[in-house]
Amino acid sequence: MNETMNTGPATAATPGYLAGTWKADPVYSEIAFSVRLLGISKTRGRFTTHDVTLVTAKNPLRSSVTATIDLASIDTGNEKRDNHLHAAEYLDVDTYPTMSYRSTGIRKTADGWTVDGELTLHGVTRQVPLTLKVNVFSSDQRDGQRAGFSATAEINRRDFGINAGGVALSNKVSISLEIQAVLHK
Repeated sequence: MNETMNTGPATAATPGYLAGTWKADPVYSEIAFSVRLLGISKTRGRFTTHDVTLVTAKNPLRSSVTATIDLASIDTGNEKRDNHLHAAEYLDVDTYPTMSYRSTGIRKTADGWTVDGELTLHGVTRQVPLTLKVNVFSSDQRDGQRAGFSATAEINRRDFGINAGGVALSNKVSISLEIQAVLHK
């Protein structure tokens, strides 16, 4: 049973907080990245196919998130570059078709929340914290309840065995998520 939270210290800043299982709406959600190229500019891209499930618990600190991202769905706006990124020296999509994330804990911070979790990419699993902002919980006339979340993280691509690109490609990859989720009953 889904139940609206009482205003306690952890949920007072999140009006309308609702416990339940949420699925990201692929039309209104985005998993994106950027990486500096040649130290001059950033190359940006996104993954167009993903499955994200969030479980908001009565106690927000017991909430969780899981995500599976189809790496072949990479879209940088340049088909030739996208095909190159599918290759073994980068994402190796034939061997590792997906990237996944599984939360291991949630902490309240001064600016919002931190989701601790494990990212598996290129056959390697590493701890990657997400800085999370809970944007809104609201009612939608079409689908019932919706919630909005924003999150950011930074990874080092070499930590995941992606060494191609040499010095032309920054090791740091910024990740951003804009998730609009629908409550599943």
